[in-house]
This record gives sequence, structure tokens and C-alpha cells, in this order.
Amino acid sequence: MVTGKNEVSWMELTHAALAEELKQKIESKTARIGVIGMGYVGLPLALLFSEQRFQVTGFDIDAKKITTLNAGDSYIVRIPGSEIQQAQQQGFRATADYAEIAKMDVITICVPTPLSEFHEPDLSYIQDTARAIAPYLREGQLVILESTTYPGTTEEVLIPILESNAAGLKTVRNPADRGFYVAFSPEREDPGNNTVARRDIPKVVGGVGEHAKELACAVYGTIFDRTVPVSSPAAAEMTKLLENIYRCVNIALVNELKQLCQRMDIDIFEVIDAAKTKPFGFQAFYPGPGLGGHCIPIDPFYLSWKAKQFDFRTRFIELAGEVNLAMPYYVIEQTAAGLNEHGKALNGSKVLVLGMSYKRDVDDLRESPSLTIIELLRQRKAVVSYNDPYFPYVGRGRHYDLDMHRVPLENLDQYDCVLIVTDHSDYDYRAIVDQAKLVVDTRNATKGIVSDKIVRC
Repeated sequence: MVTGKNEVSWMELTHAALAEELKQKIESKTARIGVIGMGYVGLPLALLFSEQRFQVTGFDIDAKKITTLNAGDSYIVRIPGSEIQQAQQQGFRATADYAEIAKMDVITICVPTPLSEFHEPDLSYIQDTARAIAPYLREGQLVILESTTYPGTTEEVLIPILESNAAGLKTVRNPADRGFYVAFSPEREDPGNNTVARRDIPKVVGGVGEHAKELACAVYGTIFDRTVPVSSPAAAEMTKLLENIYRCVNIALVNELKQLCQRMDIDIFEVIDAAKTKPFGFQAFYPGPGLGGHCIPIDPFYLSWKAKQFDFRTRFIELAGEVNLAMPYYVIEQTAAGLNEHGKALNGSKVLVLGMSYKRDVDDLRESPSLTIIELLRQRKAVVSYNDPYFPYVGRGRHYDLDMHRVPLENLDQYDCVLIVTDHSDYDYRAIVDQAKLVVDTRNATKGIVSDKIVRC
């Protein structure tokens, strides 16, 4: 008769064999990789794995993305179609069929985690993905969440959904468990950054149990030069929030100082350039019309929401969020003041917004301050047009409905004001100032140009 002690030993041996089998597949690059979410995070990640000769399948619910990728084309400007075609030669393909999850050895989840209209976490994409893949999970798979979120999401939200829908399988937490491995590793994408190669960005990893952490480090170690293991998924989740809240708070500081410097007739950009000559103790951050992108405008609210469960107010972080949220309103007031100096009211004025994306030289509209600024201009009865080299049309999103087509960058004297919101390098700012009646510059794009037509804010 087999004793309980012997039975546990047998289970431990079986479990160890499964973990070792997956590790060997990873090291030999025969592991099949599934990346869920073919957006600004998931697609670059899938291509990194393909470059290392893994067989990769991209999953997405957007049929247009699936069709585009399988045709060997790209919908992200910084990723040329040639990279998709090279990945296809290694077996890359895209699908909306989650039944193929059963064929994967490693599954990464790279779906959006936006805010609701009340600035509370919206985890519906994670929850829907977990429900969709759970019926197809099998023993020995590794599931990694990459979506930015608050500490506790992996263990409090993702795992319960997976376990309740995975036909009896559980998350492996100790050597005697049978099921799948789970880890969290925050994405660290920086769209438009061409100075740091993706594989040079260290990958933070927190696993549920030592085996999950080791396996996740093994798989990311094939595509990143360095992995940084931490004690838990919650620690990894908090790491990502710290990185982005650090930026949010410092941007709020310079945004506030910008407003003070304007009243004091001091150039905040000159001050920052002087301060950053100090070789220690200072890192330059720059003001702007508001925060954009998927992480920095969102992460402070994720942590503040979670902190309330512990009866804790993140007052400093919340204040920074308030300062940054107010910046589009400040831009509107400065635009109105500039028009007033030229004998115009904002009501009825023709305003051309330059730049729709949230940062220079990227095709990314997520949380862009331009969206809010256009809506505010419309509320003040301005006649608004836009130009952006990356967006011929801007329609409807989660929190906006613009329905606008790009206008050509010509005959600028027909507008009462040209409002620079995103400082794309494609623009000839000297020519813009020469042709326009009034230029409101929120990005210091006109630095070095002397003209009484410029309002810098």
C-alpha cells in the first residue's frame, strides 16, 4: 500500500519533472509562446520572441489586427511590415481563436488596463481574457501577466478566474501542487525611444512560488539581457507603479513650477536646462499640456484606489494627479488669453491643433492631452481643426468622440491660433511661426525663435 508520505514524494517528483520539461523547452527554444494582445506592448514582445526563433502565436479580439498581421503588414508606425514578415518565417501567426491556447507552453497577457470614467481601475480586459483562456489551460503551462495594474491583481483577480474556469487545475504554489504556473512581469515599453534597445531593458519578474519565478526568468532571459527577480507578483506590480508614479510626481512638480514661472516672467525651460548641469541629485523632467500614454496618467489612480482598501490616503500622489489633470484647462486659459491679446474671443475663433499623439513622433493616442484639449475648445465654442502626420482621422474612443479628419498644414493665416500640443519633429516650427497669426506653444517647440506672435505656456 502506498503511504501518504510516499504519495507526496511521487507528486513532487512528477511536478518537478513537468517544471524541468518546460525549462528545457524554453532553453532549447522549442517552447511555443502565446502573446495575448497585439498592441503597443504585445506585438513588440511577440517579435522579440520570434527574433530568437521561438514559434509565436499572437492572440487578439480585433479582427482587423489579425488580418493585417497575417498579411505581413503592420499598424504601428515604429514597427515596419518587414519585421512582421521576418517573424512569419519563424512561424509567427495571429489568431482570435483562444482554443489554440491549449497548444502554447508559455502565455503572456498584454491587454489594456484603463481607467473608468470615474478614474477607477477597469480590469475588464484582464478578467475577460482570463475567462476566455481558462478552459484551454493544461498542466505545466506558464501564464504571465504583463498589464500594468495595482499590487494584488495577479493573485486576487487573475488567478481566481483562471482556477474557477480551468477544469480542476490550480496554480502551482508549492512542489506538491498540480496545475499551471503564474507570474507577473511589468511591461517597460517606451514608444518613440530609439536610444535603448528593447532587449537592453531589464525585465522584472515576480512569480507565484519559486518554480514560476524561475521559469518566467528563464523565458524572459532568452530575449532580455537581464532579468530582475523579486519576491512576489505584488512586488513586481508595485515596481511598475513606482517607476511611473515617480515620473508623474516630478512632471506635476515642473508643471506647477511652469505656471509660477510664467507669472514671474521666468523661462522654466531655461531653468531646467541650467539645473540639469548639476552632475548629481537632479534629473530633468519637462512640463507639458498634460500627461498621456497608457501608464503615467493611469498608475497613480490605480495605487490610490488600492490604498483605500488599507485605510491609507496617498495624498502626495493624488495631488500630483490633480495637477497633471488640470494642465489641459491651463492650456485653454492661456490660449484664450493669447487670443484676447490679439483682439479675439475664443468663442468663434478658428484653432488649429498641431499633434494628436501623446508624445513626439509616435502613433499613439492613448490618454493624449490633445483629446481633452480639443473637447474643451469645442465646449468654449471654438472652431477646431487638427494636423498630425500619424493620424489622418480621429474617431471615437473610450472617453472621446471627435470624428475629425486631418487638415493639410497650409494657409496657416486662415486660423486665429495655431496650438502646438505635440512637438513632432516633422514640423518646421520657424515656417509655422512665420505663417501663423498666433502660436500657442505648450512644448517649447519654438525655442530660439523670437516673435511677438508666440505665447509659450
